[in-house]
Amino acid sequence: MSGVRWLSAQEQRHWRAYLEVTARLFDKVNRELQQTHNLSLADYEVLVRLSEAPDRRLRMTSLAEHTYSSKSRLSHAVARLERTGLVRRVNCPTDKRGWFAELTAEGLATLERAAPDHVETVRAHLLDVLTRAEFSAVGTAMIKLRDHLRSGSEESDLDCPAAS
Repeated sequence: MSGVRWLSAQEQRHWRAYLEVTARLFDKVNRELQQTHNLSLADYEVLVRLSEAPDRRLRMTSLAEHTYSSKSRLSHAVARLERTGLVRRVNCPTDKRGWFAELTAEGLATLERAAPDHVETVRAHLLDVLTRAEFSAVGTAMIKLRDHLRSGSEESDLDCPAAS
């Protein structure tokens, strides 16, 4: 195993802290959304992405990419949101096999009720724990890592949802 660049003790501590923090933060935010608004973090992200899209709709394939979800997992999530009246599926007029997910008025109202609590949770467990400089450094590092992980993929335009 020569040539392996093993992690130093400090790198190992940081790596493990990163894994634990991301898991705990996801769990905390997810649990609080479920308790207060009966939404999972994945459901919330679907509602957010649709709310930001033109006409509050995205093709299912595009929505899967925007939510970093498999098409199958997204299909189940959208079906669940459809049953609660927050999202509806709409046929694509130019592609009979294609479908849009569209945010309903009730979905938008649910998102508007959940957003303030969600933001407070994010602030309480992330932004308010770090100084501005620390959070800025984390944000800069995450953008650099995101761009690295996206390189060579078709995900470079995911910051700006489009109904394509």
